[in-house]
Amino acid sequence: MRIATIAVRNIGRNKLRTLLTVSAVAVAVLAFIMLRTVIWSWNAAKEQAATDRVGTRHKVSIIMSVPKRYAEEIRQMPGVKGVAAFSWFGAKYPKKEDEFFATIAADVDDMLAVYDEIKVPPEQVEAWKQNRRGALVGDALAKKLGWKVGDKVVLRGTIYPGDWEFQISGIYTATKATVDRSTFWFHYDYVNESLPERMKDQTGWIVARIADPGQSAAIARAIDKHFEERDQQTLSMSEQAFQASWLGMFSAILDAIDVVSIVIMLIMMLILGNTIAMGVRERTSEYGVLRAIGFLPKHLVTFIISEALVIGLIGGGLGVLLSYPLVQQGMGRWLEENMGAMFPFFDVSPGVAGAALGLSLALSLAAAIIPARSAARLHVIDSLRRVG
Repeated sequence: MRIATIAVRNIGRNKLRTLLTVSAVAVAVLAFIMLRTVIWSWNAAKEQAATDRVGTRHKVSIIMSVPKRYAEEIRQMPGVKGVAAFSWFGAKYPKKEDEFFATIAADVDDMLAVYDEIKVPPEQVEAWKQNRRGALVGDALAKKLGWKVGDKVVLRGTIYPGDWEFQISGIYTATKATVDRSTFWFHYDYVNESLPERMKDQTGWIVARIADPGQSAAIARAIDKHFEERDQQTLSMSEQAFQASWLGMFSAILDAIDVVSIVIMLIMMLILGNTIAMGVRERTSEYGVLRAIGFLPKHLVTFIISEALVIGLIGGGLGVLLSYPLVQQGMGRWLEENMGAMFPFFDVSPGVAGAALGLSLALSLAAAIIPARSAARLHVIDSLRRVG
């Protein structure tokens, strides 16, 4: 029987301690995967952004509006083949006020041309365009709230106070993760016509579809130059850059999550190291006997490191396996349905799972180094005399 095999069988001598240690490793790996998947999924939204769209907003901040007529001027610029204006509405569903979903007033005639990954049956599109109070909702949102085509829905405005009545004209799906499937889209004119004169004909941001994705930076500069002499200047960028600027607002949070994920794994290493050190102290006399009958210090090192690696492998593997039902299917589906704008898809990537398992093994090895060196330095006589 090989030394490594004996070491593997040795981990069952104290079943409770081994079980608790494996559980601690699994929980640490699971937490690491959850936190790293948050970071990966958040950044993946940027990577999935369309290359043939350019977003334009107020130069100072996205919360400030620009004249809606800017959309028509952008439409006339070279290289632009479609334009749509959007405004954040902000509203709650009185029957389920805790449910958050995006409510956006849009140019209904142009929106689907700009976002061609949104798929709606033609008859529903026509019904939406014909009904001033019509709304287009994502399939995830409709499923969660039990809405169907034809339902009347009343939302309570937050930015625009009052009760606003809508009728579900269509339910859309999306072929790409660039579109949140939990958004409530409706007619810009429905809101605009009810505003005071000083607030009318303003929009939050404008999205232009361009003919050549390679010209996105040049077209963005051209748009901003076109409006640079106006009272309300603009800041334009590709959709990917737009997503990156949005993520930049949360960079400190993402950095903190990154640090916490590493700290969790280091805590796992300390727990595992303590367990291994306890085992080495308890088996000191056994190691003395092994040395006395001819085993070398390197053999003791092999014993200890093999035990640590097996515990790390079992615990890490268990954490990875648990991450799919708990993180991907559980937490992930909830985030996609409730926070699709920030997490359009939330899956445990093979890279994150592999990194977690690799770190589990590497830190298990690191945790075993000091106890292994201590065992290798034991003198035969001293170890045979030591008790506990």
